[in-house]
Amino acid sequence: MSGIFNSELDSILEGSSRSFYLSLKELPRAIRPQVSLLYMLARTSDTIADSEAGVTDELLEALESYNEFSQGLTERSPDLTSIAESQGNKSEASLLKKVEEIVSKIGDFSESDQTAIRLCLGIIIGGQILDLQRFSSDESSILSLEGDEELDDYAYRVAGSVGEFWTRMSLDHLFSFKEENKESELFEKGVKFGKALQMINILRDIPADLSLGRCYIPSRRLAEHGITPKDLLEPSSMDVFRPLYNEYLDLTDKYLTSAIQYIEMLPHSQFRLRGACMLPVIIGKRTVSILRGKNVLDPSNRIKIDRSEINDVVKKVVLAVPFKGYSKKILRE
Repeated sequence: MSGIFNSELDSILEGSSRSFYLSLKELPRAIRPQVSLLYMLARTSDTIADSEAGVTDELLEALESYNEFSQGLTERSPDLTSIAESQGNKSEASLLKKVEEIVSKIGDFSESDQTAIRLCLGIIIGGQILDLQRFSSDESSILSLEGDEELDDYAYRVAGSVGEFWTRMSLDHLFSFKEENKESELFEKGVKFGKALQMINILRDIPADLSLGRCYIPSRRLAEHGITPKDLLEPSSMDVFRPLYNEYLDLTDKYLTSAIQYIEMLPHSQFRLRGACMLPVIIGKRTVSILRGKNVLDPSNRIKIDRSEINDVVKKVVLAVPFKGYSKKILRE
């Protein structure tokens, strides 16, 4: 996937996008730059929000400054030097150091694409700001979301909105529906597609989030099972937590079913688009399957699909996309 921006930015994109880079490589050229840029912009704000450098107020100020700059509300770029220097990932550090150049790339696109990029980025950053504010109290304590409505809102802001953006780009540049209701249905399933991937992140990364004083499993739901966010620090709590955990895995599976339906709504001729969507769904389904059999509260049980299995999935998808039957089979197996 060379030549999207320039060799330096392309290298930063690959180094910071992890498994999502597999999907970016598959996207049709007509929307690959827009989606790649949104990813870099959102990854920049995510790196700010998750930084261990600086107190919460400083990170909030940096995020708000970055948001104003990326939205075109000010020409003054944020100074992210100190946050960049604290990053362990070189590509993520480079994102922060290159913020002015990366944001300037928004201007390479049409007015409608610029609006869509900024709208989605604003929703994502809004979610990250809300997240920092919500978890800004005493670092020695563990704070949690209160109810499922907060969890759903968070999943929409940081991932469901990306499903909307992806769909907007596809409809603007790749294909259209004659029936208006099909377009709204695709947007609805696109949001659930994004939420599925975020729920997998949340359900996989519970120990890592707890170590930062964050619990995305709502406290009201935990209380129904007689446990608290602090109890999740103990791997021995998994037996009590398992019924609720399985409920959230079931919800994630429902979202993944919507993601499969999303792919099946795409024109068969859109091989690259369908392939780019199939990869995270198949990997996501495999991850959920593994999570069902693991004690996710044990930090030593960090779930990660190994590279060889991912490579096998890529090969399978490449072979499947020209054929409706085979595509349907590997998505639903």
